[in-house]
Amino acid sequence: MERTAVNPVTWSQEMGFNQGELVSGETRTLYISGQTAMSTTGQPEHDGDIAAQLALAVTNLEAVLTEAGMSLVNLIRLNVYTTDVDALFPHYGVLAGTLGAAGVAPTTTMLGVTRLAIPGQMVELEGTAVA
Repeated sequence: MERTAVNPVTWSQEMGFNQGELVSGETRTLYISGQTAMSTTGQPEHDGDIAAQLALAVTNLEAVLTEAGMSLVNLIRLNVYTTDVDALFPHYGVLAGTLGAAGVAPTTTMLGVTRLAIPGQMVELEGTAVA
């Protein structure tokens, strides 16, 4: 797989994401359902702690990638849903740092939503990966 960043402006790169990514030569595409702060047994974790929820959502996202034989390197699209954008921003560096350490800057959208499917959950990560 070859990926080429498409950035007609540079401000997004400073925030850890590309405006677009041109992917060629991929042979497999993984569409990842929204990952939240759920335990491996399906119990919601870290009620009211958006930083801990974000960290566990990232861990769960990585687990899906790993199960598919991929890693964060393969992530080309990331949607971030949150019930509180203002509360999430101070902790967003955890996600950006994890992606940066993997050497990727997937196209990203953050949306503030009224609520997520599981009461108490404040962050959900949905992605697309190619290999």
